[in-house]
Amino acid sequence: MPIWTLHGDGRHIERGAVVKPGERLSWPGTIAIGAQHVVAMFGATFLVPILTGFPVSTTLLFSGLGTILFLLLTRNRLPSYLGSSFAFIAPILAAGPGGGAPLQTGEQISQALLGVFVAGVLLAGVGFLVQATGTGWIEKLMPPVVSGAIVALIGLNLAPVAWQNFQVDALLATITLVACILFSVLFRGFLGRVSIFLGVFVGYLVAILMGKVDFSGVESAAWFGLPEFHLPAFGDPVAWGLLPMFLPVVLVLIAENVGHVRGVATMTEDPSINTHTGRALVADGLATTIAGAFGGSGTTTYGENIGVMAATRVYSTAAYWVAGAIAILLAFSPKIGAVIFALPAGVLGGVTTALYGLIGVIGIKIWVDNQVDFSRPVNQYTVAVSFVIAIAGFTMTFDQLQFGGIVLGTFAALAIYHGGNAIARARKTGADDGGPIVPIGQLGGDPQ
Repeated sequence: MPIWTLHGDGRHIERGAVVKPGERLSWPGTIAIGAQHVVAMFGATFLVPILTGFPVSTTLLFSGLGTILFLLLTRNRLPSYLGSSFAFIAPILAAGPGGGAPLQTGEQISQALLGVFVAGVLLAGVGFLVQATGTGWIEKLMPPVVSGAIVALIGLNLAPVAWQNFQVDALLATITLVACILFSVLFRGFLGRVSIFLGVFVGYLVAILMGKVDFSGVESAAWFGLPEFHLPAFGDPVAWGLLPMFLPVVLVLIAENVGHVRGVATMTEDPSINTHTGRALVADGLATTIAGAFGGSGTTTYGENIGVMAATRVYSTAAYWVAGAIAILLAFSPKIGAVIFALPAGVLGGVTTALYGLIGVIGIKIWVDNQVDFSRPVNQYTVAVSFVIAIAGFTMTFDQLQFGGIVLGTFAALAIYHGGNAIARARKTGADDGGPIVPIGQLGGDPQ
């Protein structure tokens, strides 16, 4: 177990002071901050298994284990919580019954897990490469116009799924959506950053009062028990056919991790943290690989938890050890998972209407923050073509391989941008390189 130095007397933080990653408050204070991180991550983390049909308890377990693994591999220098990544939602749903419905059988879950597993392996491989060569090649591969398009199209590709759930109970969906918006607009700081979670809570409460929640599964679930484990379908041709859908997710996870490291380095005023970029990618990759090997969803660094650090100015990794431990303990309660799975479709329709759109907004924010020049035709077509492909749900089938809107949209963004600039350079028009990669919010996290 890492050893932290006590910050001051452990009970008070002087005005303007920060608690550094290698420091901690008193253990009661550290536990309280850790509990805040659990609340911050919980709303987004549990939505992924709800939307995909993955076991909630298993997702929580590997979220907690992944966080602890991340802390170990980054040498306890990089505070971060690894929660469920929203980038995995669309490719996971591709393994389901269709129409955006969650996975319904163990076979479908195993097929999707192969993609999660391989994505984790690839991300870890990128991490080892970054440790050896640096991040310059990532910045050239995914300049802001490309990284913004990839992030945005993943959210917009899911828009039809939100509408399908919304139609099930439009009144309940509207109440949930309005609650999410009001919490975001009326509150600042921590409460504003968990507006999605609070909106779901309000929608769930209203659904209970309206008698629209089936608690039969909750009553039969045990208070304590083992999570539900599944193994990847390594020998299933269908699973391998789904694999291309997961490849663009790796690009998103790279951008999220690079952005997270830079964000923490800026907040803590410690540039040396940037040297841990490779380790962060390796750690998140291994955490995702392990989760995919046993039934959990892929992980990513979480923006909500950066929000907690910004609000409290406590960057102690000790708090994240506590948060990881709490998540692991919660994973061994099937009743908690059953309560979450009882969430009505109407509530999901309301929250995903906001959530999927906000993922798209993250991509747009990348362009704004980096002043992407949309007077350039290559930038216009990079976004225009990739967006239509993703939103319309273009598909292409080659033998047993089917490429969906996210794969085709990502390929289009990369091909148009790099191909267009190559042609421009050949004609000596002085095309630019698009600028550096930008820190982006977490897809499994708060999009604000």
